[in-house]
Amino acid sequence: MLIHQERITGRSNASKNGELAMPVGTTLDRYIMRRQNDFPYATGELSQLLRDIALASKIVHREINRAGLMDIAGSAGSGNVQGETQQKLDVIANIRFIRALKNGGEVCAIISEEDDDIVHTGNVNARYVVAIDPLDGSSNIDVNVSIGTIFSIYRRITPVGTEATEADFLQGGRCQIAAGYILYGSSTLLVLTSGAGVSGFTYDNSLGEYILSHANLRQPPVGTIFSCNDGNVEDYPAHVQAYLSDCRRRRFTGRYIGSLVADFHRNLIKGGIYLYPPTVKSPNGKLRLLYECYPMAFIVEQAGGRATNGHESILDVAPVSVHQRSALYIGSAAMVDEL
Repeated sequence: MLIHQERITGRSNASKNGELAMPVGTTLDRYIMRRQNDFPYATGELSQLLRDIALASKIVHREINRAGLMDIAGSAGSGNVQGETQQKLDVIANIRFIRALKNGGEVCAIISEEDDDIVHTGNVNARYVVAIDPLDGSSNIDVNVSIGTIFSIYRRITPVGTEATEADFLQGGRCQIAAGYILYGSSTLLVLTSGAGVSGFTYDNSLGEYILSHANLRQPPVGTIFSCNDGNVEDYPAHVQAYLSDCRRRRFTGRYIGSLVADFHRNLIKGGIYLYPPTVKSPNGKLRLLYECYPMAFIVEQAGGRATNGHESILDVAPVSVHQRSALYIGSAAMVDEL
């Protein structure tokens, strides 16, 4: 009778017990410690920096999940350096990440989308600088749509013991030593690269830990998803309009969330292309080079995809200012090549 019951359910008592005792998996901390040998000059400093980012993201995750219960959604009544209206959660996330990086002690300076100038942490002996978009797509928070954080890490080039300068941030995309994003959606996911592939970690609320869930993420070389703001299509360059018309002719799927992290992540998993071309209103493009385009380009290239501004690889674009803007075409290599 027991054997018959096991055949019906497909599970024995032994398998049930095995499931109850299944290992948790590799935590982000453990993963980082194992990868320390990739950075012999860091002696644990980069590991601590990544832990600080993870800690801040957990706090932001908590704030986002209770946004509907507290008065932290909606506009903050102020604007950022780009002239965009700041949301309350933009300000909160910016404070959380800057505070975590200051207290962690491994970062000497930060460039944030929400601050006009370099944020000096006071840690002049620290060896790293961070460029960050604390809350990408935050205008979506009021309607409960996925949003994210994007970050990029550089080893400083100014002398240790001195105050960091813009030169530390304007090294170019190829000089990034690590980059990643956090997607706050149906689950919270941290995707990270340090130049040796891409890994994803899902946040386990019950443990308060990020657990390795996507080892060696790879961008499908081809795809059938295109992501852009179709409302601006009449302002796009003629060749981009022609490409989008061809996508529709081939019955490709149009998907656009309006949050770079969410749109990028979907296409990274399923295969597709994200487009933010120049327009009459934004002739140089709208996305920020240092803390949106560079880190996403680093990730996609490590995953086997491509990122370009339409003329050259994003990672080869020479930066001239910390809030510089760029066009962006990113995703499956075959689709970017075709465009």
